[in-house]
Amino acid sequence: MIDEAKVNDFLGRMVGELGAVWSAPLIVLGHDLGLYTAMAEMGPVTPADLAKRTGTEERLVAEWLANQAAGGIVTYDPTAGRFTLPAEQAFILADPGSPVDLVSAFRMGLLVADDRQRLARAFRGEAPLGWHDHHPDFYGASDRFFAAGYRAALVRDWIPALEGVEAKLRRGARVADVGCGLGSSTLILARAYPASTFRGFDFHAPSITAARRAAATGGMADRVTFDVASVTDYPGRDYDLILYFDALHDVGDPTAALAHARAALAPDGTVAIIEPNAGETLEENLNPVGRLFYAGSTILCVPSALAQEGRLALGNQVPERRWRELATQAGYARFRRAVATPFNRIFELRP
Repeated sequence: MIDEAKVNDFLGRMVGELGAVWSAPLIVLGHDLGLYTAMAEMGPVTPADLAKRTGTEERLVAEWLANQAAGGIVTYDPTAGRFTLPAEQAFILADPGSPVDLVSAFRMGLLVADDRQRLARAFRGEAPLGWHDHHPDFYGASDRFFAAGYRAALVRDWIPALEGVEAKLRRGARVADVGCGLGSSTLILARAYPASTFRGFDFHAPSITAARRAAATGGMADRVTFDVASVTDYPGRDYDLILYFDALHDVGDPTAALAHARAALAPDGTVAIIEPNAGETLEENLNPVGRLFYAGSTILCVPSALAQEGRLALGNQVPERRWRELATQAGYARFRRAVATPFNRIFELRP
């Protein structure tokens, strides 16, 4: 027997899901057309006000505003016929200094939707879906999403939590950023610690090309270099600090990666692993954040690892005890969680 009340409850939740899916492109559009920025600057607006300010079609803007109001992103005053973007929503959607770039996260979701046929082939074991196989625009969106959090916490909170590392960076340290992508994490550190030298490594050549361009534009090419290399063959020795920013769980053989880092470290060096936050059990992760992370893990992280040698495929919800085991297997004597946030954990490994 089917419980009709449960059917209706599930149907209601699925309608909410459909609304979110169909609204995602409108959130990205609101950013790209400057609609959110204009609303943050203007206060309460009519569709005509907003269309005039942004050079857009009033009738489409009116429909967009109605969708945004129905989703609770903007508020609507029926008496005045005006819509308002509250300051809290503006902080997330229209503030370039926000520590959370949700628009880029929505953009990533739209871009990977194009991968569903390749993902189906990966599910069937017919062909891998590697990190390099996604839409060319995906990598920039991913970089912008993660960089917002790094700018907010990396220098202020995460580096000071690592034993003795900040002092080394201020004096002048040798740093490797492994799996650096477009290099935002590397460049954030380089700006903060001008006495140190930095090397970024990633196997994705287009990302390295973009990172080199960013270093040159920022005037840091003399002490920041980027090269194409994997987690087990990047060059260099006696690094004072080796970092993996949201990257190690994407690796097919993370133990081999950590062992290579161990061999490349200075005797008193540090390896820092920045990873998504996760509970120690599956049931601890069955919440909205865990849902988002597991979606990303299914579409991006696990396929990436399965496309590489090793195929351990940790996924992005890795218990702390598992990271400790891998660090021990790779030859590290010390392992500790240096700091945690609602979205990240930073682990410190020492020889």
